[in-house]
Amino acid sequence: MATRWGLCGAGKISHDFSVAIKTLPPGDHQIAVIASRSIDRAKDFELANDPEIDIVYLGMLHTEHWRVGMLFLKAGKNVLCEKPFAMNSREVKDLVATAKKNHVFLMEAIWSRCFHVYAEVRRLLAEEAVGDVKLVKAYFGSPQLDIPRSVQKELGGGALLDIGVYCLQFVLMVFNGERPESIQATGVLLDSGMIQIISQNITVLLLLLLIIIYIIFIFLPSHKLQFILNMYIIYTYYNLTSLHDPRMPLADSVLLTEIMAEIRKQVGVVFNQDSQ
Repeated sequence: MATRWGLCGAGKISHDFSVAIKTLPPGDHQIAVIASRSIDRAKDFELANDPEIDIVYLGMLHTEHWRVGMLFLKAGKNVLCEKPFAMNSREVKDLVATAKKNHVFLMEAIWSRCFHVYAEVRRLLAEEAVGDVKLVKAYFGSPQLDIPRSVQKELGGGALLDIGVYCLQFVLMVFNGERPESIQATGVLLDSGMIQIISQNITVLLLLLLIIIYIIFIFLPSHKLQFILNMYIIYTYYNLTSLHDPRMPLADSVLLTEIMAEIRKQVGVVFNQDSQ
């Protein structure tokens, strides 16, 4: 029987996800329901209690991840939540604890963890082919100042949560989820009060430079991106019998959010969710 997906959010990222699913055999994956982010909360509740849904993909604003994610997890639904998992570590820990309590699958949708190049990096690290890694530098930038959700504080905007997460998760993967002994962060606050970290920038386009085996990953042709999405969905499908995906462990997601919280603290960014 096909895995039946519910898509919560009808923006560009959910559209890309739905296109990828439709390229797969209908006997394996099907989109059962698509719920727009503009619908009221009663519709969210209906989706959470729909017996025809096996797993829900959350592709809405960062600020909605915790609320909607908790709703689905408590309803016993498997959840693939778009990055960042939530606005702070408290919310992330809530999601993880609820998933474990209800014995359902939960994963932060950091799709780069499913890239073939990442698998090759993990293989080389496991074989110690690059020696004892002492330094990892990661740079990622994208021009997003014209996108409201990227710059408005109340929407969880800024470089850190939206694209900085890619740099940080790569470093965590290289060092096998090891907690850093110290964190030193510098950044510039935008007029909106949001953070712009020097190595994660939303004002200009930078290369995603991962200095470990000198890999430069730029933008792939659309057909290759489609293939990556397909592999991402397939891999998630085969891990629904587990509570998490080993390529992006929940422990990594918790640590990732704790690191971002410390960065925000040092630079001076406080979200409304931090006081709740």
